[in-house]
Amino acid sequence: MRILIVEDEKTLAELVANRLKKEKYLVDISNDGEDGLYNALMDVYDLIILDIMLPGIDGIEILKQIKENNIKAKVIMLTAKSELEDKLLGFNEGANDYVGKPFHIAELIARVNVQLRTNQIKEKNLEFGDIILDLKASDIINKNTTERINIINKEFQLLEYFMNNPNQILSKEMIYDKVWGLDNNSLSNNLEAYLSFIRKKLKLINSNVQIKSLRNIGYKMECNNEETK
Repeated sequence: MRILIVEDEKTLAELVANRLKKEKYLVDISNDGEDGLYNALMDVYDLIILDIMLPGIDGIEILKQIKENNIKAKVIMLTAKSELEDKLLGFNEGANDYVGKPFHIAELIARVNVQLRTNQIKEKNLEFGDIILDLKASDIINKNTTERINIINKEFQLLEYFMNNPNQILSKEMIYDKVWGLDNNSLSNNLEAYLSFIRKKLKLINSNVQIKSLRNIGYKMECNNEETK
């Protein structure tokens, strides 16, 4: 899962990011309001840790725009302000949780885990064509033959993205933003390699699902049996 930290205190942001990475989260950092808003509106994050006091655009305005644009990420407000009025303002604008500075890193991590665990509980396995993506076991299952194969890390994230957008053309830029986020430099060869691994695994379980390359356009997940939905 991917997390965005919007925090102008660079040392604090790096400290939180490093701790989250140890929890196996993918983490990006924005150190000002404009960059934070831009990245938040990309809609590639599962959770945003958002400071209120930011240069440029403050956290409350970012939160408003996140909600106005129907961004699905959970939001934990992070601020030195501890007054009840400030907390109520954040909650009224749609924040999911609120942590006041100073705080213990362990507490913040616990709150992050709670928010993302809630997301995971609500998630259902994904289905397309003759395959099921088991989100808990990280397996691809042929629902006709019950053959299964494990799929992890970037392969899992890529397949999940395609199965959430079946029969749609996904450009390389869209895939980079969703799966790699801000760390998306020089990834063309990596993308092709991961897609090749996924195609081989689909073939190994005798699936009729394909990920087709559309030259100079992008990629599309299709089922070669038109009768299967």
